Amino acid sequence: MKKIPKKQKRDPEDIELMIITGLSGAGKSEALRYFEDAGYYCIDNLPAHLLMGLIDFFSLKDCKVKKIALAIDLRSGYFFDEIYKILERLKEKDIRFRILFLEASKSVITKRYSLTRRRHPLVDSGNLGDGIEKEIKRMQKLRDKADVIIDTTFLNAKELRAAITERIMTGDEKSRLLQISVISFGYKYAMPENMDIVMDVRFLPNPYYDEDLKDLDGRNEKIIDFVLNREETKKFLRMFEKMLDFLIPNYIAEGKSYLGIGIGCTGGRHRSVVISDKINEYLNLKGYSAKLYHEDIRKK
Repeated sequence: MKKIPKKQKRDPEDIELMIITGLSGAGKSEALRYFEDAGYYCIDNLPAHLLMGLIDFFSLKDCKVKKIALAIDLRSGYFFDEIYKILERLKEKDIRFRILFLEASKSVITKRYSLTRRRHPLVDSGNLGDGIEKEIKRMQKLRDKADVIIDTTFLNAKELRAAITERIMTGDEKSRLLQISVISFGYKYAMPENMDIVMDVRFLPNPYYDEDLKDLDGRNEKIIDFVLNREETKKFLRMFEKMLDFLIPNYIAEGKSYLGIGIGCTGGRHRSVVISDKINEYLNLKGYSAKLYHEDIRKK
């Protein structure tokens, strides 16, 4: 009988697991949305006893998922208490994980439940306050194991996102939280939608009026030299890059997940292509997650 080859495992260092837990009503759903925006594969309310099977799947060499965020709480019922055994097994397998524990004051949780009219997992027909007290006691052991504890009593959703960024994300991870699109376009057609910053570079000399250059586009070395080897272009790039150095960290701090930067010239084939390429290159060198798009480069 032919043996079925064992599936290869990848290095445990390739997997990053974030466990989001805490008190009901403290903001776990918003935290999970945050990690989804940050590029994590997110699962809500996974029963603890299924966690290792999931990790085994993600550990396969062919699996491309690297970052996983799991929200686990008392909705799992009696399975919840298995989480402590699972944490020990994760350590034995050298799988990196962090625990984020969210909490809030009893009065604020009570207010949030009264606003949403949702049922607390430990309250069937009794008092909500008693249910919250029971949950606090049952979650204490897991709270003690948490790497980061965030009190959301005085935080709205935007402020919670900022707190997670500040408390959990490294410098490189913070830079990657914001997805940036750098788009060149021609004003003679239309400005792309969803642009947050738009730069009009029609003040730069236009290679279109040079018969030797007009049929080339901004990816050609002759056009690149024509646009970049000018003092006004160099000065503009320095000023624009300095402005982005100021704006982008502040956008990230405010919880913004997408930034559209439009660079426009008359036809979208020459000046805007060269400048957008330089800006995209600059942002990636700074560690940001930027992608380049040329909207109108093929139009004539």
